[in-house]
This record gives sequence, C-alpha cells and structure tokens, in this order.
Amino acid sequence: MTTVLVTGASGFIGSHLVEECLDRGWRVRALDALIPYYDPAVKRRNAHRLARHPACTYVEEELVEALPDILVGVDYVCHLAAQAGVRQSWGHEFDVYTHLNITTLQRLFEAAKSAPLKKIVFASSSSVYGDAEDLPTREDTILRPVSPYGATKAMGEHLAYLYWRSFGLPIVSVRYFTVYGPRQRPDMAFSRAIAAALDGDEFTLYGDGRQTRDFTFVSDAVAGTLAAAERGIPGRAYNLGGGSRVSMREVIEVIDELAGPLRVRYAERQRGDARDTAADISRAREELGFTPRHNLRAGLRAQLDWQRAAREAVTVA
Repeated sequence: MTTVLVTGASGFIGSHLVEECLDRGWRVRALDALIPYYDPAVKRRNAHRLARHPACTYVEEELVEALPDILVGVDYVCHLAAQAGVRQSWGHEFDVYTHLNITTLQRLFEAAKSAPLKKIVFASSSSVYGDAEDLPTREDTILRPVSPYGATKAMGEHLAYLYWRSFGLPIVSVRYFTVYGPRQRPDMAFSRAIAAALDGDEFTLYGDGRQTRDFTFVSDAVAGTLAAAERGIPGRAYNLGGGSRVSMREVIEVIDELAGPLRVRYAERQRGDARDTAADISRAREELGFTPRHNLRAGLRAQLDWQRAAREAVTVA
C-alpha cells in the first residue's frame, strides 16, 4: 500500500490533500505543528476529521522534531507546511518565515538523503514571480518576488533544485496560484468577503479592485499536487493555476450575487502584493496531465456553502 507523508496536514490545502489520499486507499501520515498564524481551533476541527480514519496517523509535532523517523516506510512526501501570508512577512516576523519556510525544508532534504523516497513535492507559490513581465507566466521566468514570503518560497525552490542536482533527491516544486474553496484560511480575501456578506459587514479590499489573479479551486490544486508526486520530473517546477485570470471586482460581483449584498471599502494596496498573476499551465498539462476542472462561480458557491455550514455548526455547538 502506498504511504504518503503530508506536512501541514490540518491546514486548508493539506486537509483536502489528506482526504484525497485516503480516498485513493493510501496510508497517510498527517503531520501538523498547529502554528498559530490563525486560530488553531480551525485546524483542530480539520485534524479531528482526519484522525478518525483508520489509514491515517495524525502527528501533532514540528517536522524538525519528527525527523528522520517520520520518513521510515514513506513513498511520497507532500511538504505543505509553511508560514503563510505575504503582508505579515515584513519586519520582525521574518525570523518565523525563515525558520519554517527555509530551515525546516533544508532539514527535511537532509533527512531524505537516507530515505528511499519515490518523490518529494514542495509546495511553492505564485508569489515567487512577483510582478511578472509576461502573463500568463511560464516556469522558466526569472523569479523576482516582491515580498519576504515570496523570497522564502523562491529560496525553497533553489534548495529543492540543488538537493536534486547534488544528491539526486527526487524533488519537484508546485507553484500554487491563489487557491480558494472550502476551509480557506480566514485571513484570505474570499473568506473575508463571504464572511462580510453573511454578517452584513464591510469588506476591506486592498487596491482598486482591478488587480487580477489566477484563482485555483482547492480540489484542482490537490489533483495537481498528486499528479506531481506520481508523474513530476525531479528538478522541475510546475505552475498549478485555475486556467483563467479574473479581477477582484469580478469576484466581488459574484459574491454579491451569491451571498450579498456586499459592501466594499477600498484601501491602499499593500506592500508585497503582486498586481496581476496568471499561470501558463502548459508544462503541467503536458507532463502531469493537469487540467483545472472548476470555474470560479461554482467554486465560490462551494466555499459559500461550506462557510455557512461551518457557522451553523459552531452556533449549534
């Protein structure tokens, strides 16, 4: 039976990834340190659901403390654990980002040198591109991140490349483009906008709303991650995007229709936010068989339904 280690397993994308692995009949070691970037109770609810599955071993521990034993008997590693957030990565918090996004990753690669792994998938981000000159953006574009968070992800990719080149570790990187859907982090824009619409509150949008993103539904991101594990070429990076570029004003219109009315307050664009992102997914399509299957409206409806259900569950409890 295939065994996979998923780090960051009780987070937004990680919890969906664990569920998909279990649905495939794989054994999962689900590891999460429950870093308090946002309310750990949200992650604990995700973890409670996972830990009840007989094929899932849930471990609440920092990865550096669990190594190297946690790699024994593992076929694939999907490393999603990281300190997220572009805007929070400035200033004194940068030490947290370097420890969790760079040092921990390097320790994983060192331990993996002695483990017969089939593949390590490193979860990177479209933030490595910064304000890319060409849209949609190809993987061979020069990385010029515009935030400390993006810089740590770019450094992570460089580590992945050099451990593949120097030690032959079978590492691939996947660059997620603005993932959304059920269980999205509460600090992310879609989650905040939906919450504001449901509560009748004002939603603060940073920028003029004309900034565009390549939004990716979470199940598409998961499918691309597992395709990278099974078919990705070591040493390569793959864009995982939603297939279309949409402005935040268009997103607001859809949320207003589905959950509105949504009142919006426009605020100054935040330092570190890229103006536009768009993924060229040609490489992922050709080498991984990756094709995004969810359009924005259907994906937003799924996230809205989940946020409503989550609120009702908390109220009942």
